[in-house]
Amino acid sequence: MSEPIFYDSHMHTPLCKHASGEPEAYAAAAHARGLKGIIFTCHNPGPDRNFSPQVRMAPEQFDEYVAMVTRAAEAWNGRVDVRLGLECDYIPGMEPFLEKLLQRAEMHHVLGSVHPQLPYYRALYDSGNPQQYYEAYFEHLAQAAETGLFDTLAHPDLVKNVYPAQWSVEHVWDMMCASLERIARTGVAMEINTSGLHKSVREMNPSKQMLKEMRARDIPVVIGSDAHQPERVAADFLQALALLAECGYTQVGFFLNRQRQTVTIDTVRASLSAKHET
Repeated sequence: MSEPIFYDSHMHTPLCKHASGEPEAYAAAAHARGLKGIIFTCHNPGPDRNFSPQVRMAPEQFDEYVAMVTRAAEAWNGRVDVRLGLECDYIPGMEPFLEKLLQRAEMHHVLGSVHPQLPYYRALYDSGNPQQYYEAYFEHLAQAAETGLFDTLAHPDLVKNVYPAQWSVEHVWDMMCASLERIARTGVAMEINTSGLHKSVREMNPSKQMLKEMRARDIPVVIGSDAHQPERVAADFLQALALLAECGYTQVGFFLNRQRQTVTIDTVRASLSAKHET
């Protein structure tokens, strides 16, 4: 049997108020599914209490979050490598706040996320015109990469779930490709997020078409389950690996100490194939 080598690079804790299960349960799931490790990337606390407080830890809970992940890392030491990361919401102007926040603990993987479904983002940028909303989203995705704050951009076509009936890759093609050109110049990785299979547009985030354009620009890819329950750890990873290979990728990555590690898709597939995948 192949040795565990891969990490699930995106998951949450109950502190975000819409996830369940203690970090130790996520580690147990990772062990059962043949992962070497997991990286917790819970939603960052906001700059104030009005910043979508219903879906993230409160500012005073940040130290509690670090302690929860540390506790799980100690409990699973030698069996599953449990690491600390953070998923950070990005909108223009957030940079100073995030710079200070990321200095508060040693992170292993920092996700940059544009969350177009959240009320604060819609209030700022949604005028009711889907095409304009898509344009704002892809502009902010590129800006997030250009800040230099993030290792990976999470679920990079998430906006398709806001106006799913109006969504068409063809209609956003030019803005999407322009965004990818800018992202490629930064060297920032992008995520293939398997939870997209359960959203309004039932496909990975991003779509096959976007993945092909990412590959054409040599943008590195990280896989994340975006697990909000332990049973979702590493969910649909074999399917994600197959899709990446279909789009021309031969390698996939993960981050430790904020440094990208690269392994071949075939090696990851072999390490996971002997385990049952949810």
